[in-house]
Amino acid sequence: MENPFKKILHQEEVPAVLKKKVINDVAMIKLTIDVADLFVIKYPNTVESLLTLNSKKNKKKPKDKD
Repeated sequence: MENPFKKILHQEEVPAVLKKKVINDVAMIKLTIDVADLFVIKYPNTVESLLTLNSKKNKKKPKDKD
């Protein structure tokens, strides 16, 4: 099997339109990963830490009974 990368011409220039499209696609993938990370990982961790912190505060405060 022949290596297809050896067939690429080293002096050949990539069209600007194609280059821009590839860069935009990579940027969109990165943005999608960042948004997914925000809502799947960071948001639930933040909510969990807030609830845990709130429950710890409630346990430390004695309730006044009259």
